[in-house]
Amino acid sequence: MRAELTFFGHTLDMARQSRRRALVVVLYLALAVLMVALYLLTHWRGSGAYMFWAAMLACRLFLGGYYNSGLVKPFNNKPSRQSNAAPPLLLLKLRIYQPVLSADENASCNDERELNQRDRAHYLAYQAVGVSVIIPMFLASLRILHPALLAFIPMTPDQMYYGLLVITLTLFLTLPQSILLWTEPDMEKEKA
Repeated sequence: MRAELTFFGHTLDMARQSRRRALVVVLYLALAVLMVALYLLTHWRGSGAYMFWAAMLACRLFLGGYYNSGLVKPFNNKPSRQSNAAPPLLLLKLRIYQPVLSADENASCNDERELNQRDRAHYLAYQAVGVSVIIPMFLASLRILHPALLAFIPMTPDQMYYGLLVITLTLFLTLPQSILLWTEPDMEKEKA
């Protein structure tokens, strides 16, 4: 796990567990607000893809795991493919590029402890994803048995199922990294 996050040209110290937890809370609050706003504006007509891309952007910029950037080292346990070429103009303009690291600094391979933590985080995350799949299944079976039972909900059943599946997709993409950021204790300062 990385102790610093570079965002818009600013380096943020994320060595403390409380800062990483605050980041996770802010990310999930932002995703929840986006989800509610998309439902209120479009009632899910073509807007579920925005949630997917927002979750992917959160992984790319903050969480990592599936990308070489972010706080969590890549899950694929492969070294970074960064080159000496200049970053694209958009990344330079937004100041969110990652500087090219030397071979010593580019230690992106996970050690045995980090691999165990990664596996444990995925195990916990996929239990939560499994529960989030059971909820729409339960509601669908209730609707089949007693169609009038869910009539009080102010949305169509299709909108409800789609919203629950968007939540499941968001959890699938972000939860393993969030578990790692949430549970990792404070990082020690490296002594020179």
